[in-house]
Amino acid sequence: MLMPFMQGFGTGGGLIVAIGAQNAFVLAQALRRNHHVAVALLCCLFDVLLISAGVAGVGAAVGGAPALRVGMAWAAAAFLGWYGARAALAALHGGGCLEVESGERTLRSAVLFTLAVTFLNPHAYLDTVVLVGGLSASFEGAARWAFAVGAMSASCIWFLGLGLGGARLAPVFRRPVSWRVLDGLVALTMWSIAAGQVRFALAGA
Repeated sequence: MLMPFMQGFGTGGGLIVAIGAQNAFVLAQALRRNHHVAVALLCCLFDVLLISAGVAGVGAAVGGAPALRVGMAWAAAAFLGWYGARAALAALHGGGCLEVESGERTLRSAVLFTLAVTFLNPHAYLDTVVLVGGLSASFEGAARWAFAVGAMSASCIWFLGLGLGGARLAPVFRRPVSWRVLDGLVALTMWSIAAGQVRFALAGA
């Protein structure tokens, strides 16, 4: 079960550690110590729910149809290859940095904004429900859920790291060179997983 877990962890980590509204919001709350733990825990919960829905729905449906599993594997390999290429270009050219907003929020406002940056973001569904759910179809039974738990673990570690250690991490994430290194690692991770999907598709063809 270790291999599916690690593949899930790598997939989840590669997808989540990108500059975006959700990460910026979590880090901003952490910097101000403004309901940062609640926000981080909510992000973890939402990702666990979305990944579970993807694995139980998309993953199970695709897993029961061998031809669809092969097709999904090719589609996932193509997407991950493109995602890795985009990350590699970002690593080469740089220019990215994480900016955070200012201003205090009430707990209600923080919860509502967390809901908005999660569920009004189409990439959240693409990454968790569609992509992670589709990739999980490469595994069967308990291995599929080991993959899901790996992806969930990466998401939770990332959000809790931002929420609990945001004040220390912020200076690092504000430097473009840090994101170039991170983008490089994401590119290698995505290409590695894409290669695994190609091997799976070829074996099932």
